[in-house]
Amino acid sequence: MERSNRTSGEPMEFLLLGFSDLHHLRGLLFFVFFTVLLATLAGNLLILLAVVNEHSRPPMLLFLCQLSAIELCYTLVIVPKTLADLISPGGSTISFVGCATQMHFFATLGGAECFLLAAMSYDRYAAICRPLHYAVMMSPEFCLQLAVICCLGGFIVSLGLTVAVFCLPFCSSRRINHFFCDIPALLHLACTKSYTSELPLLAACIIDLLLPFALILVSYSYITAAVMRIRDSAGRGKAFSTCASHLAVTLLHYGCATFMYVRPKSNYTPNRDKILSLFYTNITPLLYPLIYSFRNTEIKGAVKKLLQKKVLKPNLEHL
Repeated sequence: MERSNRTSGEPMEFLLLGFSDLHHLRGLLFFVFFTVLLATLAGNLLILLAVVNEHSRPPMLLFLCQLSAIELCYTLVIVPKTLADLISPGGSTISFVGCATQMHFFATLGGAECFLLAAMSYDRYAAICRPLHYAVMMSPEFCLQLAVICCLGGFIVSLGLTVAVFCLPFCSSRRINHFFCDIPALLHLACTKSYTSELPLLAACIIDLLLPFALILVSYSYITAAVMRIRDSAGRGKAFSTCASHLAVTLLHYGCATFMYVRPKSNYTPNRDKILSLFYTNITPLLYPLIYSFRNTEIKGAVKKLLQKKVLKPNLEHL
């Protein structure tokens, strides 16, 4: 394959093929994506407003607020462009800078979420294993520092990865068989046969996936040991139930991310990757607020208070 000529006067663009081969399903896909987008925005905004409405905010509520903000941005980075592309037959173009920007924000948010899930596991460790020192260990100042570190960590790793990927020579076709500028799709488009092009992604996976997941495993090993020392079975069940929602979100996030990015370029299959990408860019941001709303007592209480204040109280005043 020929390499693209970046020295020409024409601005470099990529062609996102998206779902251009599914002409008969474009209307249905648009309706489904738009419905999921509205539900995702509503669910995550509800959690954000519920946390803001709380006068006293435990650390877990603050982390859930940040998680919902990440999922909101995650959705807005990908889905609106996908909806616009579904209206354009034959795929749509995206500029070199636009593609790099989309990939950078997408990787930043994904990395920040990995670090945030590790911070949330530390919160569960402090609550279960060190309950008497919990207020000191998870002070508001420390929680704010963790939140900033999560965002900065995701941004720095993503910036290095984006620069490394977009310094590669891309093939002249510039046709990306995907609905957004995902990293494996761009690496597949690169005109290089060596494995050196995959090293930045490998380094990013080690920092964003492996290290936070190792911290999560360490936290839960201590949590499991502490819970097993509880003689009362009801007490053990209650302790484990406080971790259930976090574990579910962690398995979803790390499962999808590991399958997508921890593999060689030779195993890339566009159609399969697009289906999986649909799940983690559309479905998982919708599932996270549902999981926490049903399983986390703190967020359930905050949402209930918000609904009573904003819905029931005005109705009672009109009676």
